Amino acid sequence: MTCPQCEHMPTNDNPSPSKARRRAATDCGLYLKPGNTVSAAAASLKCLVAMAAMAACLVTGAHAATDTARGEELVQAKCFICHGANGESSSPAFPRLAGQNAAYVVRQLGDYKAGKRKSTTMQPMVEDLSADDMKALGSFFAVQATQAHPVDDGDLAQVGKFIYQRGNPYAGVASCATCHGGDAHGTEALPRLAGQHAQYTENQLKLFNKRERTNDNAVMHGIASKLSELELKAVAAYISGLK
Repeated sequence: MTCPQCEHMPTNDNPSPSKARRRAATDCGLYLKPGNTVSAAAASLKCLVAMAAMAACLVTGAHAATDTARGEELVQAKCFICHGANGESSSPAFPRLAGQNAAYVVRQLGDYKAGKRKSTTMQPMVEDLSADDMKALGSFFAVQATQAHPVDDGDLAQVGKFIYQRGNPYAGVASCATCHGGDAHGTEALPRLAGQHAQYTENQLKLFNKRERTNDNAVMHGIASKLSELELKAVAAYISGLK
């Protein structure tokens, strides 16, 4: 078996104990020069730690692959008609989910199931989902490739770029980039906005403004309520062209 730290392959020779210690130390970067107090046991421990780390990575990768496969099954059974087989919905009535942050997807599904976020379409879809199912869906959508989408109105998008990146200090509007990032990729707690349908983003901002979006409203209402109609449409247009 190859040691992942030193890539040493055992040989068929039978070295003396002193040569074995030197070989182990040399192969793991701990060559035992005279007076060196580091023992061959320490070298072996270093190799074992590296092997354990590699094994942990393999287990994590296997779990991720299992989640993704289960997520794909669920998408084919429940989600693809509205959100597309790979999370690229064709209708602005439904959000694009390709590349969406996994933890955010899981939280939104949980909020739909708990009634914290209202939707007559989504509630029936999530009522029989387990926590593991939601995790699997999050894992699946997170690894789907995103696509570039043309912007319908380039001039409007330029106005949106200013608002997104810098806000509107004259009206007390904070920049979107502060929370969602300059590239609009979001975080585990906040959604990826890049490439989202402009109409969908616009609709959500209006729901936040009217407090009809019943989760994530505390912060977003304060921002959406200060956006003019022009600013709202401009930000949505700018975001739609990001990748």
